Amino acid sequence: MPATHAGILGQARRGGPRQAGLAQALAGIDVRALGEDLGRAAGEFPGTAGQSDVIDAAVVLIGHDGDDIITSDPEDLRPVAAQARATSS
Repeated sequence: MPATHAGILGQARRGGPRQAGLAQALAGIDVRALGEDLGRAAGEFPGTAGQSDVIDAAVVLIGHDGDDIITSDPEDLRPVAAQARATSS
């Protein structure tokens, strides 16, 4: 089952036609808590990947090896995903 975190749910609720479609898609997705552990890890992780968006970092961090990440912002996630691969090796 596809998974995301509650920060993405918050972004989807901001409104607009694009966000409305995303909100509908979230009905079939496991939305995980953006709790203390994930929040801390995401807050520390982007700095090492040259990024500043903890929401993107948390998406990458909940993934597992071999998972696909579906995003409308691949350029934002590539450095974070590359750093995650490098640190998991």
